[in-house]
Amino acid sequence: MAYPKLTEQPGALETAAAVKAGDMSPLEAVQAAIARIEKLDIHVNAVVVCDFERALETARAMDGTSPSADQPLFGVPMTVKESFDIAGLPTTFGHTQYADNIAKHDAKMVRQLKAAGAVLLGKTNVPIDLSDWQSFNAVYGRTNNPHSHDHSPGGSSGGSAAAVASGMVPAEIGTDIGGSVRVPAHFCGIWGHKPSWGVLSKRGHQHPALGNKAAHDGALSVAGPLARNGEDIDALMRLTSQVPLQSSGKPLKDCRLLLLMDYPGAPVDASVAGPIEAAATRLEAASIQLDRTSDLLPDLAQQQADYLRMLNTAMARGAPAPNGTRPTASDWFDLLDAQTRNELAWEALFETYDAVLCPPAPVLAVPHTDGPIFKTTISINGEDVEAARGLAWAGIATFPNLPGTVLPIGESGGLPCGLQVIAPRWRDLDGIAIARGIDALVNR
Repeated sequence: MAYPKLTEQPGALETAAAVKAGDMSPLEAVQAAIARIEKLDIHVNAVVVCDFERALETARAMDGTSPSADQPLFGVPMTVKESFDIAGLPTTFGHTQYADNIAKHDAKMVRQLKAAGAVLLGKTNVPIDLSDWQSFNAVYGRTNNPHSHDHSPGGSSGGSAAAVASGMVPAEIGTDIGGSVRVPAHFCGIWGHKPSWGVLSKRGHQHPALGNKAAHDGALSVAGPLARNGEDIDALMRLTSQVPLQSSGKPLKDCRLLLLMDYPGAPVDASVAGPIEAAATRLEAASIQLDRTSDLLPDLAQQQADYLRMLNTAMARGAPAPNGTRPTASDWFDLLDAQTRNELAWEALFETYDAVLCPPAPVLAVPHTDGPIFKTTISINGEDVEAARGLAWAGIATFPNLPGTVLPIGESGGLPCGLQVIAPRWRDLDGIAIARGIDALVNR
């Protein structure tokens, strides 16, 4: 089952290769990207902070020069999520009171991309406080899904995914704690990767209300790349990783996979289950070993309960809950203990399986709503279900700090559908490789 593509624009590595070969100059690549943004973003509203003049100046300075060995993205136009600091540009997290919060320094991720030769054109839209599967706020307005303007591109990296899916830029960097890279990739029909916790740096990514108080990456939350192909995802991970990444080189045909479609309390809509089952059938037809049940799975209901407690505590930084109760230090250490037990359970499972396949979310791109998705319901197989229950398919990889790669594998009603590939911790490249192998079987 093919997935809907909106553009035939080249990816990041392909663009860099064209620049290196002299088929286009960095200035021409940047000018073309700016032209696409100015044309397409009228209806999508993804790139909400534009830095075109500095980008053109940077590209002009690159013209006539050759990339060094450590510049694999030489001349590639990119954007980053609004919540990453770029010196001279605002970082608001969607709040009007921080509209004048101008960053003084580049985030580490931004510095890495620039050092690799990427030319940053600006920043993409987010929901307020990065806490929704939509991307709208009073500062920048609403971002539309480029496949259907009546639907959300996801969140919180929704502007990121919309910019990539529509062809404005070839790749992006977002963040993920509740599916914020994976769900937009799924909603928009592109690739996204949530790394193992700690692999990529989030220095220079912090809420304006904290000033310089937050100097760490934060529990559960990670930075991660979005792109239109697996090759770019792999390259961006290798380029920006702050720890050594290794790959086993094991081919998909030798892997044992587990397909998980049932999660306690988190049903999956037929519009998502159908394309995933079709992909699974293609894998089985290619003699890929694919199990559909396993006694090795951890207690998923307990995992989800613990994940939601840790997620809410981390997002609020220990502030009182709506009922007025404040988590204690003992509560937090209990959560850390539960997380470690959960990590060990997944580690035992991965002694048998190379990866777990599952949905990135229980539904396809949701229609726009005026309030946060997680305070309302979503329709799953004709029934209204609390939207927050869908977080189970994000937390399944987030709570045990595992890498999760999303690739597009089909569509329903014109909206794309993705598949999530979860790999052992620190084996990000293996998970991406398995996803690329699936892509080669399912989509080509």
